[in-house]
Amino acid sequence: MKIEDAAARLEALGNPTRLRAFRLLVRAGAEGMPVGRLQERLEIAPSTLSHHLKVLVTVGLVTQTREGTTLVCHTNYDLMRGLIDYMAEQCCAEGSCPPKARPARAA
Repeated sequence: MKIEDAAARLEALGNPTRLRAFRLLVRAGAEGMPVGRLQERLEIAPSTLSHHLKVLVTVGLVTQTREGTTLVCHTNYDLMRGLIDYMAEQCCAEGSCPPKARPARAA
């Protein structure tokens, strides 16, 4: 992955609304989620959601398909995994990795 592409995708996810939308779509699985349901879950105006989805589609993290009169959004899982792999591929390449953090205990 080119650094410019990674930067554009991370920038798109840097907006809280887009990150929330993307996380909902990731949770939806391969079936995706209709735009109307996504709008209800996010509790935002349709025009606002349209703007945010356009950004995610432009960078390739989300695709959209039409099923009859319904527009369904899907996560591009291959691209998402590629971005995660890109971020981690140089982990500790020039030093030792820090120890894993211990899970927090329930109070």
